[in-house]
Amino acid sequence: MSDEPENEQKSNVPEKSSTEHDKIITSLLRPEIEYETKSKSNDFDEFVDERILISSDIFRKKEMKIKVLEISDEPSHYNWKFGERVKINKILVTIKHLESSKIEEAEFNIEAIEKELVEKRHYTSTNRWMPINEIKKGYVVGGRHTQLITDASALDYIDF
Repeated sequence: MSDEPENEQKSNVPEKSSTEHDKIITSLLRPEIEYETKSKSNDFDEFVDERILISSDIFRKKEMKIKVLEISDEPSHYNWKFGERVKINKILVTIKHLESSKIEEAEFNIEAIEKELVEKRHYTSTNRWMPINEIKKGYVVGGRHTQLITDASALDYIDF
């Protein structure tokens, strides 16, 4: 027999210390810190193709790139089915118009936009929890762009 009560179960998820969590957040927001500490022999392994960071509209007239500006310090101790995730609060969206070479940039507080949409429309569609492996050198991979800008698009803050 075990000394533990029957209704308590041990979690198989290893607890992460706050310093480990801080290191993950720092490396996601400032990838050059992590890059500088690694040896030069790993340069090829750390290469990120610019094309995976860009998404385009259906007519291929605009390209979008999203940089992560702020990550929530809320710990992700959840047992995610598809890996470790972080909660994104602020992003910088850069849209390039290919026909005119005009570039637009805007900072979005996703958390505030999500709250506004809940108040105005009584729903939200944004999932701000992003897998860590979908953030490369501080930028979100192109396949995840719509996940982050859905609420801003619903409120007509962004037209893409």
